[in-house]
Amino acid sequence: MNAKKNAIVATCLAAILVFSPLTGYAQATTFSGEAVALKASALGISLSLSDTGPLPSSGGNLSTSVASVNVAGLASAEALKSTASGSGTSSQSQSHAANVSLLGGLVSAAVVKSNSSATCSGSTASTSGNAQIVNLVAAGQSIVVSNPTLPFPCQEALASSSTSRRAHRVETPDR
Repeated sequence: MNAKKNAIVATCLAAILVFSPLTGYAQATTFSGEAVALKASALGISLSLSDTGPLPSSGGNLSTSVASVNVAGLASAEALKSTASGSGTSSQSQSHAANVSLLGGLVSAAVVKSNSSATCSGSTASTSGNAQIVNLVAAGQSIVVSNPTLPFPCQEALASSSTSRRAHRVETPDR
């Protein structure tokens, strides 16, 4: 009788071990993203304003705003707003800043904003992003920016699908 019980228990344990990996592959999409309207670093000091912080892996919506800021005349901006969200199969991040002035006005812009998104569909991912800089002036010279790819710190939206074991990221310039 004990031998029969042991055989049944062993068979059940073997079945659990054999079929348990199948349930591990049916995982949901996870999310990541963060938006920062103004980020600066100099002399070992870092500053992040209107920073949503990281999006939880379960998704959701994060939003933050700052009416205006002036950091010792080195960086100033108004109407800073950032949002990050993730649901379904996509993540998005947006940031905006107005009347941006850097280095005491050496560099300025009327508006700086960016949008980015990442979407996963099965094992296929797609990303998109854009940035807009209005009335950019550097050292007194107007600069027309039609497709900004400036080497500034970047904002990112990340969507990864556990089933595809891939992660994709899009980066667009911060404001």
